[in-house]
Amino acid sequence: MVGVAVSLGVRKVKLTGGEPLLREDIVDIVSRISPLVKEVSLTTNGTGLARLAVPLKQAGLSRVNVSLHTLDRARFKRICGTDLSESVTDSIHSAVEAGLNPVKVNMVVLRGENDHEVRPMMDFCAKSGAILQLIELEAGREQSNAASFESRFYSLQSMEDALSKEAFEVTENELHRRRRYSVKANGGSVTVEVVRPMHNTEFCANCTRIRMTSDGLLKPCLLDPSGNVDALTSLRSGSSDDELRDVFKSAIANRRPYWR
Repeated sequence: MVGVAVSLGVRKVKLTGGEPLLREDIVDIVSRISPLVKEVSLTTNGTGLARLAVPLKQAGLSRVNVSLHTLDRARFKRICGTDLSESVTDSIHSAVEAGLNPVKVNMVVLRGENDHEVRPMMDFCAKSGAILQLIELEAGREQSNAASFESRFYSLQSMEDALSKEAFEVTENELHRRRRYSVKANGGSVTVEVVRPMHNTEFCANCTRIRMTSDGLLKPCLLDPSGNVDALTSLRSGSSDDELRDVFKSAIANRRPYWR
């Protein structure tokens, strides 16, 4: 499927989950994909990354995103269900040392939970050599989680305003149409991206991503299942590359901006 995607112009692949490092063959998967594309990246909770950082780098992995929402062990256990905070922070250091750069730390900011930890997380990332991605909690349009969303949502507008004033350099993430702020922190500097998906209609309007789910669906939008196309049936029935390209094209034709 990656080979077919490459024939249609795809140049980057990201492995996500669930947790991709639970796969015993993850290094082999990376080694088989990496010769086909410009970049292979991976999103992980970080708990298994310390031991795999070097083998993954050697297999051709370019960079990683690691989820870390708090530096406080008790709060980590409350948010994630178990205390593996030390394992995750060790993994971030290991990934930087292995050259899986840029290492990005994904922090979903939750009101009343970890919203006061943004500055300490900036200091941690400055010390470790990682980029910090501050992420707003996202609501579904169907409002099925409205009560939970309203109680936990923390607007990052004021934080982005503050970063824009503090920044000694501002660049733009071309793919996502959002800014990167380089600011002083912890005796050095850190780059911070602010991810506000519900307020970034330009990203949705220009999105070029296509996803393949673990059960074989091609998914043009992360949040909207209405455009999904079954690829697994075609794969298992021995479809030709041309037929699989048509499956990709069908999914891409279903792309609609979610936030508009």
